[in-house]
Order: sequence, then structure tokens, then C-alpha cells
Amino acid sequence: MTYKGRIVTAVALTTLGLGLTACNDGEDSATTQESPSASAPASPDPSSESPSAGTGDDDAAPAGDVAAPGTEVKIGDRAVLPFTYGTDKKGTIAVTVTAIEKGAEADMAAFGDKAKGMTPYYIRMKVENVGGTDLSYASLKLRGKLEGGGPTGVILVGDLPDKCDSESAPRDFTTKGASFETCSLSATKTDPIAAASFEEGDAYRDSPVLWTS
Repeated sequence: MTYKGRIVTAVALTTLGLGLTACNDGEDSATTQESPSASAPASPDPSSESPSAGTGDDDAAPAGDVAAPGTEVKIGDRAVLPFTYGTDKKGTIAVTVTAIEKGAEADMAAFGDKAKGMTPYYIRMKVENVGGTDLSYASLKLRGKLEGGGPTGVILVGDLPDKCDSESAPRDFTTKGASFETCSLSATKTDPIAAASFEEGDAYRDSPVLWTS
């Protein structure tokens, strides 16, 4: 199942068919400063220096398995991460970024004239339920980063059907080993996107986990 329009802050793009919202600072620009993730922070595991799911339950992943803030891994590698969705879903997931694919400027046509000059990038990933908690219908977005971890300056709402579909977890994403695949859309008007960034929760907001080539 695909859900669109879940990001709260958006670049100044208006395409009603995609359910976009607009944020306009008065300039005719399709870029804006990236804002912190809207997800609630995960509670740390008091028995570990690394962040964890923090549920205190036996189904939480061992603290030593969780990627610390600032960890860098290669595309194709798996990182175990604490995850909170909404107010009642909390657990531990493993994310494997399988590819960061460069799209064509023409792919952005659905976003309107203000997307001219933007190059889209498709961050493809596999998400696994490690903790075994109920994370059904949760969704995850990774942000694209420039080489060196700098922001793109662009935040998009929506996805590009048949190019980059943002999928939510299925109904049965409630047990250890359950998995699904999804895609996060990112774009830039400047340098190429070279990394994908996990920024969910306070611990990772300023020191994200990065997947690089």
C-alpha cells in the first residue's frame, strides 16, 4: 500500500494530484532548508551506550547490534536501528539501502514548473522487523545527502509512481524477520546525491547513519 504526502515540511512545489503541500518564503525558488525529522525520539536503552529500541522488552534487539549515531556503512550493507512511528508504534528495524539511482530531470515534470532544473534520486531500500513488535503500516523515509553529508536543500512531498513508490509496511509487519521494500524520493539542483541518511529520533537527528557508495 502506498501513502503519499507524509512529510510535514515541503519544498515550494504545488501539484494537487500528488497531494503536495507548499512552503514559500517569498522567493520563486524550489529549494528550502531541510528541517529535522518529525518522528518522535526513541528512548535509549539504559544498559548500553548505543541507542536502541528502548522498549525494555525481550523482543528489542541487543544493544550491541544497533548502529550508533554517526555510523557510516556502504550501500548494500544492513544497519539495525531504533524506530518510532506515531505515538504507539516502537521497535527495532534493519535497513539495507540497495541502491541510490539517478533519475532524469524530466521525471520531475509532475511537480510543476518550480521543479525545473532538479534531478531526482531514488533511494531504494529493504526494511526488516528485527524486534518483532507491531510496526504494521509504518513508513520510513531516508533523506538524500550530498557528498560529505551536506543537505540537498530540497524537501519533497509525495513520490513518483512507477519510478519511486513510497510503500508503507504491510499489515503483517509484526513479527521478527518480516520485511518490505520501499523507495524514498530525493532531489537536488546542485551537486549529485551521494548518500542516504537515517535521521529518526533525537540521537540521529544531528548525527545520522549514512549509506555511501
